[in-house]
Amino acid sequence: MRRGRHLSTGSSLADFNCKGLLMKTYELFVGPDIAAETVSVAWHHPQTQQSGQMEIAQKQVDYNRLCRQLIKLADPARTLVVMEATGNYWLGLALFLHHAGFVVSVINPIQSRHFARMQLQRTKTDAIDAQLLADFAQMIQPEPWTPPPAICEQLQQRLAQRDAFLHMRTQERNRLHALRHNPNADKSILRRLQRHIRYLDKEITALQREIEALLLGDHAWGDSARRLLTVNGFGTIVTAWILVATHNFARCDTPEQAASFAGLAPHAKDSGSSRRGRRTVGGSGHAALRKALYMAAGSATRYNPPIKTFYERLVQNGKRKKVARCAAARKLLHIAWAVVVKEQDFDPNYQSRSEIQKIAA
Repeated sequence: MRRGRHLSTGSSLADFNCKGLLMKTYELFVGPDIAAETVSVAWHHPQTQQSGQMEIAQKQVDYNRLCRQLIKLADPARTLVVMEATGNYWLGLALFLHHAGFVVSVINPIQSRHFARMQLQRTKTDAIDAQLLADFAQMIQPEPWTPPPAICEQLQQRLAQRDAFLHMRTQERNRLHALRHNPNADKSILRRLQRHIRYLDKEITALQREIEALLLGDHAWGDSARRLLTVNGFGTIVTAWILVATHNFARCDTPEQAASFAGLAPHAKDSGSSRRGRRTVGGSGHAALRKALYMAAGSATRYNPPIKTFYERLVQNGKRKKVARCAAARKLLHIAWAVVVKEQDFDPNYQSRSEIQKIAA
């Protein structure tokens, strides 16, 4: 079920944020600037004009100390805490505050950087960054964050390690290739490289099996995983990346949002007479998801009937193969969104059946 967004009658313009969404009434706005070992926290209470700052360590005892301080100022349900998604450092505090009843929002660091520029803020310290996040919370009021189910973290860690091992294996294969062309190559070094490559092969295979077992297991995203695997071109790795990157499409209310999130939506750059150019794809978005979909499109253009027809039509109309493949990857993501959100298995004949029904009607 997708969450609807309705505007209540009698609401003034001040009740809406920059996205046009009705804002919840918060009493306290908090901005934690998070580092590996410490957290600089700033807060502001608009009604009482109370502001303050404190620095805590990334420890449970200090999380409790912060929680007690914030509860003195406002009810947790009326407190909005906005933090940046920086590595994994934010996760511990976000989970703690969420479980304590605070409203937590996790934003992309790019959002806070643009906000700082809008405020003409050039000086950068932990305290200033924390105050900017508190101001961001009050002015923008981004949507609350909900912790994903355990399967998300289990898949994400294995996907990340698999990518790291793949990158490492490529490096080792390149070293081995170069060393074999060296007439003075030490045989013990060659053997060591070969052993390491075999080890990486084994670990990559094991990780892939673990990912497959997780996808097919009993968990919150189980039905979505099984439906995605019905799409011709989607294997376990692509399916896992789609679920992890989009949080089972909880981050995307429309397929267009999903394509933009992945960096597969073309963007025009033709403002003014000096910037007339082609619409470009990439350069932003979720790189790992975009790469996985692009690879899946290679298979789908051969074995997925709707994608094959779509791809061949683009090529026949003069599109370069890489451009057509990007478009096929975007269409695949649209299909993925549909099968998950509509809770239906993939039907390669869906479009033709719909056309027949229209003719019959």
